[in-house]
Amino acid sequence: MDAGQPGAQTDEGSYRLLVDAIADYAVFRLDRDGRVASWNRGAERFKGYTSGEIIGQHFSRFYTAEDRAIDLPATALHLAATEGRFESEGWRVRKDGERFWAHVVIDPIRDEAGELVGFAKITRDLTERRAAQLALDEAREALFQSQKLDAIGQLTGGVAHDFNNLLMAIVGSLELLRKRLPAGDGRARALLENAMQGAQRGATLTQRMLLFARRKELKTEAVQLPALIDDILDFMRRSVGPLVKIHTDLPDSLPSVETDAAQLEAALLNLVVNARDAMPDGGAILIRGRPEGALVRLSVVDPGEGMDAATLARAAEPFFTTKGVGKGTGLGLPMVHGLALESGGRMEIKSAPGEGTEVALLLPVVTPAAARRGASAAPAHPARPGTGAITVLAVDDDALVLMNTVAMLEDMGHRAIGAMSAGEALTLLGEQTVDLVITDYAMPDVNGVQLAEAIHGDSPHLPVLLASGYAELPQGDDPGLPRLAKPFLEDDLARAIDVAMAAGRACPAP
Repeated sequence: MDAGQPGAQTDEGSYRLLVDAIADYAVFRLDRDGRVASWNRGAERFKGYTSGEIIGQHFSRFYTAEDRAIDLPATALHLAATEGRFESEGWRVRKDGERFWAHVVIDPIRDEAGELVGFAKITRDLTERRAAQLALDEAREALFQSQKLDAIGQLTGGVAHDFNNLLMAIVGSLELLRKRLPAGDGRARALLENAMQGAQRGATLTQRMLLFARRKELKTEAVQLPALIDDILDFMRRSVGPLVKIHTDLPDSLPSVETDAAQLEAALLNLVVNARDAMPDGGAILIRGRPEGALVRLSVVDPGEGMDAATLARAAEPFFTTKGVGKGTGLGLPMVHGLALESGGRMEIKSAPGEGTEVALLLPVVTPAAARRGASAAPAHPARPGTGAITVLAVDDDALVLMNTVAMLEDMGHRAIGAMSAGEALTLLGEQTVDLVITDYAMPDVNGVQLAEAIHGDSPHLPVLLASGYAELPQGDDPGLPRLAKPFLEDDLARAIDVAMAAGRACPAP
């Protein structure tokens, strides 16, 4: 049928009506040079131009400045003409300057002789779908990271628990050996003290691991930040060396925060050492505190090398470190992060190459109710317990730990009996009278809490002291027994015994 005949005109008119009725797609035609030759309602709806405004204009105005700079519009037409089709996704620009994510298809239009006469262009706005997909991808990544960190946390907690048992044997033996070493043997004493310091560093590392794994129980209390930092300032200055100065900006009116004072001291020490390492030629570190509503922002700021975006994204990732082999565990910032989360706050890091770093702990302000709780719960323990000689049953499935616990008890003047399982302990309790039971928590078959329940079934007032390398029990598995964290020294053991014996009849029966 000839194009001039009425039937052809009717077909063409129907086609135009069909294209114009499509509202979800921009369907329009370009001439050979890329100028807009037709415009439908969908194009007007999400590009913003009326047909009168856009027909005759070059389609490159829909592209971003970055894409125009690399001549992407011309490339798209060239590929469509030479390869028969161009298809891509990318940012495009509406009339008002707003960007949208578009799916674009460009097909060549040829006449009966095969000559190129223009292009058909179809554009779809996928901004909302892309945003939903990105949100889904982020959720999946967050879930993956959560699962990965949970797996690492479980592994870390288990390793730390076993390591604590080894440290218990090492620390206990070193302490007993130190008491028996002749006073005049300076060389041997120096070696022993060096070994003890190494063991204590190992204990600090396990504390970090347990806190990361959330298996280290925080002893939260009201902490006055100016006083706490003033107490450890000299130690921090000695730790960073003479090339680095530490300044503080902590108003006396700063509200007290609710956290674990000992863990906060360790966190601050870790942060100032990290800041020192970022300033190899020396510099100044600022420790600053400011209230932020119901939180206090405690920041450690350095003008050092700073971190690039990739390093900053992984800074709190466990076991990630930029320090050399043997110089960093990758657990410092995860420990700080864990402390902030467990305290009910959060950690924030701001850093850029050449602009230094600020690591901030946002810690909750102590509420009046929490302050009253802390005051009523604060135990009045003497500096050195006064419990006399007693008979103690020590229970632990690790022979090294059991041997050291028994040796410590005997060194303190107590009569000590050892058992390597709950069954053996119950048999011994049926044969003789004891004043106190000290039991490990993590034992096969019957754990320490279950053993305590069995003991209290027959002797509800017999004190039971629970020792653990985890220091955090599974939910619903904490009967309120006095606790002792491994590894412990004689002083720790003596104080725990004093607390357990003082509790006496107040020890809850299951």
